[in-house]
Amino acid sequence: MTSKQRAYLKSIASNEDTILMIGKGGMSEQIVKQADDALTARELIKGKVLESAEESAADYAAYLAEQTKSEVVQVIGSKFVLYRRNEKEPKIVLPKSRKK
Repeated sequence: MTSKQRAYLKSIASNEDTILMIGKGGMSEQIVKQADDALTARELIKGKVLESAEESAADYAAYLAEQTKSEVVQVIGSKFVLYRRNEKEPKIVLPKSRKK
């Protein structure tokens, strides 16, 4: 993913609601499934790690990205954004990367 594409996804994410919350229970199969389903439906999701969680937002974002085969777009404080293109029904059109 290029920096231009990442910036584009960040601009879209700023208007999205946070749909994934990770608290003191930490990561579970249910959270991974919820993230996977949401990525299939939306392609771009925003999550938040509550203060009671044991790990950092970056740690949880990296783990979820690995489990859902998505990409971490950004992590700011306790919030993170993940992106995974839906090959069957793409909803987000990324700017083309220019090759020189």
